[in-house]
Amino acid sequence: MSTETPYKCAPHVEQTTTRPRTVAVVIPSYKVTRHILSVIESIGPECSLIYVVDDKCPEKSGELVSQTCKDPRVRVLFREANGGVGAAVITGYRQALADGVDIVVKIDGDGQMDPALIMRFLAPIASGEADYTKGNRFYYLKSVAGMPRMRILGNAGLSFLTKLSTGYWNIFDPTNGYTAIHRDVLAVMDLEKISSRYFFETDLLFRLNLAHGVVVDVPMDAKYADEVSNLKISKVFFEFLGKHIRNFTKRIFYNYFLRDMSAASFELLFGVLLMLFGIVFSAYHWIHSSNLHMATPTGTVIIGALALLSGLQLLIAFVTHDVENQPRRPIQRSNVGS
Repeated sequence: MSTETPYKCAPHVEQTTTRPRTVAVVIPSYKVTRHILSVIESIGPECSLIYVVDDKCPEKSGELVSQTCKDPRVRVLFREANGGVGAAVITGYRQALADGVDIVVKIDGDGQMDPALIMRFLAPIASGEADYTKGNRFYYLKSVAGMPRMRILGNAGLSFLTKLSTGYWNIFDPTNGYTAIHRDVLAVMDLEKISSRYFFETDLLFRLNLAHGVVVDVPMDAKYADEVSNLKISKVFFEFLGKHIRNFTKRIFYNYFLRDMSAASFELLFGVLLMLFGIVFSAYHWIHSSNLHMATPTGTVIIGALALLSGLQLLIAFVTHDVENQPRRPIQRSNVGS
């Protein structure tokens, strides 16, 4: 088995490392026996290791790869119980960390993700621009035109919720599983806490934000053939909604009150208080005046309106700060020489 393939990085990155970078691919394997071998065959020489993670696949895809695939880069990892795509990927991440891999790419085994694009995902990380890259199938209009309308609407809704809950306002297509990540990021994250099933990619973004990792979208075309997707956005939307609300609350508390406090913290706090006061105050006096069959005094109306407008203005200022407060210095560059 080949243990290391040199990967050419940007000049300033090469000067800060003492050995060639290694790249591994993690392929979660569950009911993908029709495609897994062709996916492996399409992975180029830029990748030193290929981890096929059999997530207790009923089709025994791991055994198929072990018995059929002759690529020396391939290692098949077997999970004792089905844990979902996230659990399978984390199994691959842990093995990559143990093997000293520098960059880990994750692609699916169903043939939807073109391995020829791997270099696009590696480039921002190798140049020191990003800690994590992910695919964006909505960048090219021709790709969007070929998608079902429900998929477009579902992804638009999930993308907006993801921006709120993760703090990465510059990304789209959050359920895209074509990703790459630097080992320095994996090393500082608590992998056990990441959601193990379909919310995995979105929850990983939330954890990345808490670690101040830099994320970059990579434009790509989606491939649709005879594969069957197990993810139905219409079925998971409300489940995702609850988890987004949870992550949004945690992110705001951690970033603006627990680990740091700034003017934005007070904008959020007083904005919410003023909005609540304006709503309760106005509703109370409107109901009171209606019961008495009297017009609400002008001064009372003005007090309620001022509270609402002031609160709204403060909340808009907070959102503006949050949009601009995205991580900008990659973790991997911060750890150079440590």
